[in-house]
Amino acid sequence: MAMHGRILAVATLVLCAAFLLSVSAVDTAHAQDKVTNLKIANFFPPPSKQSKLLQEFSEELERRSGGRIKVQYFAGGSLLTGPNMFKGIESGIADIGYSHVYYTPGRMPVSDAIGLPLGIPDGWVGAHVAYDFYNKVRPKEFGGVKVLAIHANGPSMVISTRPVAKLEDMKGLTIRAPGVPGDIIKALGGTPTPTPMMEVYDSIAKGVNEAVWGPYETLRTFRFAEVAKNVTVCWQIGASFPFYLAMNKNSYNKLPADLKSLVDVMSGEYQERYGLMWNEIDLEGKKFAAEKGVKLIELSDEEGARWQKAVEATLDGYVKSMASKGYSEAEVRGWIAYMKERIKYWTAKQAEYKIPSPTGPASVRPEAYVN
Repeated sequence: MAMHGRILAVATLVLCAAFLLSVSAVDTAHAQDKVTNLKIANFFPPPSKQSKLLQEFSEELERRSGGRIKVQYFAGGSLLTGPNMFKGIESGIADIGYSHVYYTPGRMPVSDAIGLPLGIPDGWVGAHVAYDFYNKVRPKEFGGVKVLAIHANGPSMVISTRPVAKLEDMKGLTIRAPGVPGDIIKALGGTPTPTPMMEVYDSIAKGVNEAVWGPYETLRTFRFAEVAKNVTVCWQIGASFPFYLAMNKNSYNKLPADLKSLVDVMSGEYQERYGLMWNEIDLEGKKFAAEKGVKLIELSDEEGARWQKAVEATLDGYVKSMASKGYSEAEVRGWIAYMKERIKYWTAKQAEYKIPSPTGPASVRPEAYVN
């Protein structure tokens, strides 16, 4: 009986252990099958390539997670507008959001540097320079979110109702350019206005503004080619708009390790895809402008050097502004020098990889890759 009792006790222990293991396995399976719902927001209109690319990101996230992530995608500012995006991500209104730094003036002063007139030749180079800068400096202003991607669009140009062929032609020109771009316009002799982007077309058509400061793609996206028949291609001062794709920290931290890894991997992939996208839509914008009879004015090397000299005041102003916030002038000038070095590096890489753009030196223009 004693032996029988011991056997029964062992058998009972084995059965209990098996039961606990089975429960554990079921719990693990349930954990793996648990669906995480994410809201992804974007202010660009649904037909735009910026919006379509983020929609692809959303769909790919669902597919590659095996359905463990479900996404609600909100385009066109339907969940959060551009100016409300960053606060909306921090607070969890959106789990992931896409916007640009200049929609929150004063909120991201370090990242403002990415949009200075540094000579960024195109969006692909801008994306790499912006990402390198972010990873080197790690601005505290992004501390409340998980940054997934950060980049810059193609260089802004003078899209105007009258020709601007030299620096003197900028004098008194009324140009839509908010924030840091407004400082650039002042340095060039123009008069900046803060007109909301969706009102710019009408403001130019009615003569309220004579021009807008923007990249090639806006000629098509916002139809500026219909009301402004001149474009001054001034990539030599190459000033961009810094963009970010960011995630709510709690939303990211709650993901299991394998899904965190998926988000990280896909963020890297789409960092590159966004860089390529900016070049693509600028090429399309240039083609659209040609179809609409827009005159393209390229600055000569000599004239480009004059514009570069003029915008040094913008760089100096930024350095002084950051010094007043507690940064040393040497540190801030170090940021500028670092980005200029990265511009040279990535422009050379662009030519090596044969990635075309409608702006920048001859080595990266489409005609350079014909043979």
